[in-house]
Amino acid sequence: MAAAQSLLEHLVELRSRLLKALVSVLGVFLCLVYFANDLYHWLAKPLLDVLPADTQMIATDLTAPFFAPFKLTLVLSFFIAIPFVLYQIWGFIAPGLYRNEKRLVAPLLLSSTLLFYLGIAFAYFVVFPIAFAFFTGMAPQGVTVATDITSYLDLVLKLFFAFGVSFEIPIAIILMCWTGITTPAALREKRPYVIVGVFVIGMLLTPPDVISQTLLAIPMWILFEVGVLIGGIYTRAGEEQQPESE
Repeated sequence: MAAAQSLLEHLVELRSRLLKALVSVLGVFLCLVYFANDLYHWLAKPLLDVLPADTQMIATDLTAPFFAPFKLTLVLSFFIAIPFVLYQIWGFIAPGLYRNEKRLVAPLLLSSTLLFYLGIAFAYFVVFPIAFAFFTGMAPQGVTVATDITSYLDLVLKLFFAFGVSFEIPIAIILMCWTGITTPAALREKRPYVIVGVFVIGMLLTPPDVISQTLLAIPMWILFEVGVLIGGIYTRAGEEQQPESE
């Protein structure tokens, strides 16, 4: 009976925290929706800057001018609310962790958020200007590049997600080393395979051009090395500390 009551309490708390996370996303969305068109213009600027003179983006669907900025605002609201969403996740799992686990997990949650944002910023400020200039510059003579706003949004969100998730590599490596799935030494031995793997992943997650593939693969390789380095520290910290329940 006590176990059933405890499970019910956990489910109620989970529902409460999920609702809070959802409300946080909705709150950010309501604050941003008025600026939806401005946000889309900001998103399209890397492409607009390299398009030929007097060339604009187009909308091939009648509803696209409304739904594309709306979709962007909704996704952006979730990105902005990620810290609060992770805080709710942390509040739910923290009571079941040992003291040493809390000292290890809390920095990882913060670092994962910052790395995700860093991946998106890297894509927007570094990858987009170079990749879009390459694409528009490769247009055959007599062909005018005029991208549909929905297609552009889908491409950009795909790249944001790819770079944001790829920048989480150090967190994944640290967790694997901390839980004993692997060791930094074993990962160093697999470095040649990792280098090949990041370029394959870059090929799969980015448009079919060498520039954007390389701009994703090289940071992934660097982040792998950072993860291996920090993973050794977390592994030693886990070995030195014994679980101590609060």
